Amino acid sequence: MRDPREILKKYWDYDDFKGSQKAIIDAVLYGKDVLALLPTGGGKSLCYQIPAMAGEGLCVVVSPLIALIQNQVQQLKDRGIKSVALTGGISKEELNNLLDNCIYGNYKFLYLSPERLQQEIVKDRIAQMQINLFAIDEAHCISQWGNDFRPAYLNCSLLRDIKPEVPVIALTATATAKVARDITENLRFKEYQIFKDSFSRKNIYFGVIWEEDKQRRLYELCKNTDQSGIVYVRSRRMAQVIAAFLNKKNISATFYHGGIPKEEKEKKLNLWLDNKVRIMVATNAFGMGIDKADVSLVIHYQIPESLENYYQEAGRAGRNGLPAKAVMITNKDDELQLKNQFLKVLPDVKFLKLLYNKLNNYFQIPYGTLSEEIFQFRFEEFCHLYKLNSPMAYNGLRILDQNSVISLSQSFSRKTTVQFLFSKNDLIDYLERHQSIAPFVQTILRTYGGIFDFETKINTFLISKKTSLSEEKILDDLAQLDKDKVISLKARNRDLELVFLVPREDDLTINNFSKKVEMQLQTKIDNVDSMLAYVKNDKLCRNHQLLSYFGEKTDQPCNNCDVCNNPKKLDRSSLLDIKSDILELLESKQSSSRDIIRELPQNELLILKTLQMLLEDGKININSKNEYILQK
Repeated sequence: MRDPREILKKYWDYDDFKGSQKAIIDAVLYGKDVLALLPTGGGKSLCYQIPAMAGEGLCVVVSPLIALIQNQVQQLKDRGIKSVALTGGISKEELNNLLDNCIYGNYKFLYLSPERLQQEIVKDRIAQMQINLFAIDEAHCISQWGNDFRPAYLNCSLLRDIKPEVPVIALTATATAKVARDITENLRFKEYQIFKDSFSRKNIYFGVIWEEDKQRRLYELCKNTDQSGIVYVRSRRMAQVIAAFLNKKNISATFYHGGIPKEEKEKKLNLWLDNKVRIMVATNAFGMGIDKADVSLVIHYQIPESLENYYQEAGRAGRNGLPAKAVMITNKDDELQLKNQFLKVLPDVKFLKLLYNKLNNYFQIPYGTLSEEIFQFRFEEFCHLYKLNSPMAYNGLRILDQNSVISLSQSFSRKTTVQFLFSKNDLIDYLERHQSIAPFVQTILRTYGGIFDFETKINTFLISKKTSLSEEKILDDLAQLDKDKVISLKARNRDLELVFLVPREDDLTINNFSKKVEMQLQTKIDNVDSMLAYVKNDKLCRNHQLLSYFGEKTDQPCNNCDVCNNPKKLDRSSLLDIKSDILELLESKQSSSRDIIRELPQNELLILKTLQMLLEDGKININSKNEYILQK
C-alpha cells in the first residue's frame, strides 16, 4: 500500500489534504463504503483517485456527463496516470479493446456513464477486472428525491452484485438529508461512513440584483471583471442570444448547451479553459466537474429550479480561494417564467391516469392484456389528437418509463433545428424562383423569430397543421432548402419506439406508484418555493440561507453578500469610509469603475452603488472616456 501523501505530492504537487479528504481516503482504504458530501471545489475527485492509486487494481468511476468524463481522464493522462473513458460513438471492436486494456494493461481508472452498465459485455469484463474501488460521482443523480434524478443511475447497484467485496464511494456537492439517505440505500451500503464538510464558501460574494433591464446589468458585471466568468441561462436559445449580445458589446463570449455537436463543444470548452474566451454562456449542463480555478464571476440570468442547482453552479466561482462573485439578476417576470417552465408542466396522478388511458386507446390495447409489440409512436400527433399539453405529456411519459409501465426509445428527445443562411433579400429572390414552397417558408418565418440568427428548434407537426401539408412533405421541402444552402438543417427522427411492460389495468396501474408520484411532485414544488424564498429574502444573510437549506447551522453573518452589505444596513461611518476611499483615489487619478473595483477592498456592487450616490450628490462626474473624475 503506497502512502497517500506521497501520491498527492508526486502526481498533484500538493503538500497536504484539505477538509475531510484524508479521513475519507483512510475510510476507503480500510474497506468501508463512504458517502462524501463536499462543496463544489472541495476536491471530491481526489477522494477516490488517491486511494485507487494507493492500492493494487483499478477504480471504476461512474459519471453522468461525457464532457466531465473526458475532462477527468485527460487530467489523469496529463499526470501520467493510465486511464480509459468509455464515451459514446465508439465501435464494438474499440469497446472490446478498451475493456481488454483494463484487464491486462495495468490501467488505474475506467470512467463510464451509468447507461454503459446495461451492456452485458461491460458487466462481464468488469467481473474479470482486478478492482479496488467503485466511485459514483454526482451521486445525487441516483436519488428519486434529487433534483437531477437519472433513472439509469439505479444501474450502479449492479456493481455490488458483480463485485460485492469492493468498497463503494459516492460523492456529491448537493444533497439534503433525504437525498443522502436515498443514496446509501440504493447503493446498498454496508459498513459505511458519511463525511460532510462545511458548505460555506467565504470567498464568494452571493447577491441578488433586481433589475428590469437585465442585459444592461449583465453587461456592467461582465465589463468589470478581467477574469473568466460563467452566465447560466435556462434555454439553448437564451444561451445563444446572450452570447451574441456580449460579443456585440466587445466582451468575448461563447455559448454551450446540449444541442451542440461533440467537436464544437470541445472547441468552445477549450477556448474558455485557455482564456481565449472570457465568458461562457451556458445551460446548467455546463461546468460539472470542469476544473477551472480562476472563475471570478458566475451570473444566473434566470432563476434556477432549485437551490441544489443554484449552489452547485454558483460554487464554480472562486475555486482558487480568491474573492469571487455569484450574482443572480432577476425581475418580477422571472417568478412567473420559472413556474410556467417547471411547475405548470408537472403531471399529477390524475393526468397520468388520463395519459395512460389515452396511450392504450391510441394503440388499441384491450383491458387486461399485455402487447409485446414494439410500437412506432408519433408523439406530436398523439398530443394533438387528444388535446394534451405536449410538455406535460412528455414529462408524464418519462414518469411511466421510470416506473416500468412503458419503455421509451432514446430518440424521443431528438429535434429538428433550422437556421436560415440566406439574407432576407436573397431569400425573396429564391422564393420567386421556387413559388411552390413560398407559403411553407413564410409560415416558418412567421412562427419562429430569430431563425436568421440562431439554430432554432421547429415543430414539423405544427407547421404541417398550419400549412395543411403532410409532415413528410415538410421534411422533404426542408431537405431541399438545405441542399440549396438556403438553410442549415439538422433533422432527426421525431418519432419514438414504445413498448408496454405491464398488462393494461388503467387506474390500477397508476395506483401502484401514485403515492411516490405525489411525493415527487411535492418535492419539485418545494424546490421551486425554496428557490424563490431565497431570491426574495433580503433580510437574512445569503450564506446563512444556503447553509440552513443544506442542514448546516450558523449564527454568524458572512459580511460578504448583498444582504450583509446592504447600504441601508451599513452604519454611517462605513458608508463614509467607502465614499472617502473613492474620492481619495480620484484625487490622484481619473479611473473607470473597473479600475476602482480592482484597487479598493470593498465589494464590487457596494462600490458601484456608492459611485451612483456620489454622482447623484454631484461629488463626481464622468468624462468622455467613461472614467470617473472629481466634480470641479
